[in-house]
Amino acid sequence: MTLAPHAIGTLEAPVLDPQPFWLAGAKAKGDAALTVTDKWTRQPVAAVSVPTAAQVETALVAADAVRRTSQNLPARVRADALAGVADALAARRDDFAETITIESGKPPRWAAREVDRSVSTFRTAAEECRRWDGELQRLDTDTPGDGRFALVRRFPHGVVLGITPFNFPLNLVAHKVAPALAVGAPILLKPAPSTPLTSLLLGELLAEVGLPAGTWSVLPVPNDRMEALVQDPRIAVVSFTGSSAVGWRIREALPRKHVLLELGGNAAVIVEPGADVAEVARSIADFAHYQAGQSCIAVQRVYAHSDVYDDVVEAVAAASAELGRTGMDDHVGPVIDLAAADRISSWVDEAVRAGGRVVVGGSVDGTRMAPTVLADVPATASVMTEEVFGPVVCMQRYDDVEEAFEQVNASKYGLQVGIFTHDIRTAFRAHRELEVGGVVVGDVPTYRSDRMPYGGVKDSGVGREGVRFAMEDFTHQRVMVLSGLDL
Repeated sequence: MTLAPHAIGTLEAPVLDPQPFWLAGAKAKGDAALTVTDKWTRQPVAAVSVPTAAQVETALVAADAVRRTSQNLPARVRADALAGVADALAARRDDFAETITIESGKPPRWAAREVDRSVSTFRTAAEECRRWDGELQRLDTDTPGDGRFALVRRFPHGVVLGITPFNFPLNLVAHKVAPALAVGAPILLKPAPSTPLTSLLLGELLAEVGLPAGTWSVLPVPNDRMEALVQDPRIAVVSFTGSSAVGWRIREALPRKHVLLELGGNAAVIVEPGADVAEVARSIADFAHYQAGQSCIAVQRVYAHSDVYDDVVEAVAAASAELGRTGMDDHVGPVIDLAAADRISSWVDEAVRAGGRVVVGGSVDGTRMAPTVLADVPATASVMTEEVFGPVVCMQRYDDVEEAFEQVNASKYGLQVGIFTHDIRTAFRAHRELEVGGVVVGDVPTYRSDRMPYGGVKDSGVGREGVRFAMEDFTHQRVMVLSGLDL
């Protein structure tokens, strides 16, 4: 994929020949293009062809037509294809990392790590595909069941529409594509308009593993043309990762479809007495500000016990200031665009007007925002109630862990929480009482294994990612009862 300068604009006739998209596993071009910018320089670097409505229809027809074929592929064929993608991705690690950095603004170290995670995601899908066995149940536990045995297997709901965001343009794509292919479900992938290049590059690898035509498409459809696609009755599953506002609108519009939502959060950390303040502060600073805070489980709220609060604030501020001096290029990077920078800055200003104070940072230069630490922010401020999606962390004090739990649960979001404690009873209590999808003990909530179930409650979504758990969400159970058997 060639990245080159191009006239600024969206859906206009490009000066350069636009990159093709992938239609039913083959390259295609539409009659319009969108421009992709380098998020570091804000200069155009590529044009991407946009599919016409007729081409989207072709992709749908092909996906619907191949449903049975895809579902009935031997497990070894699907597993070998997924393993082949993983191997090819590992071999082209540098190409993918560079593309991620250019189009998303992610610092190179995090871009490379995203590629590595994506390799693991595809390899895990290959492994899960090989052990996607089903379950046997004997039914003679009750008299009518004498001589009966049940085989419970899972089958795809049908065609999957995967809609992905800008902040992880490869691994969040992998978390849609790999589980779908593993269970034999055709998938139409719709990448974020600001970051389509990585998923189109992934198409080059998918095209080499021999899956039937129609099994997958990569369609950079503009957001304002998505309604007809999500409504189409041939789409059985909509798997959306992105903003809460958009996600819930999709779900409300599709009451009879299987809709999976991985949405936003304002991830919290609880710091109990006895924690290693220096270690805790470094983790908080690193994962509040990494890739400019553009992760739905980046640290946004910190609740520190009064015994350690002042020390934690001081240490987090010092670590954040150091990142602002030395880590803007290799750790933080820019936010996605000027509109995001303006919004984040306005929320910081709002918090200060409401009585909060800037401990460190707060300045913005274009799309670069200095790592920012706020303290004493009212609970009603936007930086406390909404998802900042920027390099901003808010520090709060508590006197009893019950108070901290209440403040965490007061959020409308419930994705993940981190708690630093040496008390196993407090850890289990956190797991029991915190209204979130995951509790990380001894670390920040930004930790995620691509094998584990990942997702939230409340406004953070429904359903789960993590390869095996997404495979379950993309499928339904079907029972076969065998009768007349000697058990």
